[in-house]
Amino acid sequence: MIFILELLGTIAFAVSGAMVAIEKRMDLLGVILLGMTTAVGGGIIRDLILGSIPPSAFVHPVYALTAIGVSILVFFPRVRRVFTAKSHLYDLILRVIDSLGLGVFTAVGVQAAFTALTEPTLFLAVFVGVLTGVGGGVLRDLFAGSTPYIMVKHFYATASFVGALLCALLWPFAGQGLSTLIGAGVVVVLRLMAAHYRWKLPRAK
Repeated sequence: MIFILELLGTIAFAVSGAMVAIEKRMDLLGVILLGMTTAVGGGIIRDLILGSIPPSAFVHPVYALTAIGVSILVFFPRVRRVFTAKSHLYDLILRVIDSLGLGVFTAVGVQAAFTALTEPTLFLAVFVGVLTGVGGGVLRDLFAGSTPYIMVKHFYATASFVGALLCALLWPFAGQGLSTLIGAGVVVVLRLMAAHYRWKLPRAK
C-alpha cells in the first residue's frame, strides 16, 4: 500500500513539475528534469543529509523512471490538454493524489531517519520528514525562477511539519507501522482542509 501511494505521489509531483516547465516554455529536457526533480529531489537531499550514499533514488530508480515517463507523456500536446483543461473534478483528484504523496513522503522521510540512525534527534527526524515531502517542490520552483510554492500557498509545508512531528513523537511508543499511518494521515487531512478552507499563515503587511 505504501509503495502504491508513493507511486501515486510521484506521478502527481512529476505532473506538477512538468507543467511548470511547460509554462516556462522549457524544452523536452527541461520538462523531464523539472518533473523528475519535483518527484525525487526531496528524497535525494534527505539521503545526502543522512549519509545514505548513493541516494535510494539511484539505487532503486523506479520512482525516478516513473517521473521521467510521466514527464515525457505530459510533454505531448494531447496528454497536456488533460491537465490544462481545468475542471472541479480534475482539481479534486489531483489535489487528493498530491496530498497522499505529501503525507506518504513525509512519513517515509521520518522512517528513513529512524532507519539510518540509531537514535535520531526529534529535530532531525522532523526536518528530514518535511524535506522529503516538500523538498522536490522547492527545487522545482527555484529551478523555474519562481517563489517556492510552500512559502505563499495555504500551509502546505505546515501540514507536512505537523504530520512529521506526530510521526516522530509516536515512533518509540507506537512502532513503525502505526506511527507512519497516523503521521501520513494527519498530513493528508490537514492539506485537504487547508486547500478547501483556504487556510493561510499570517503575512507581514
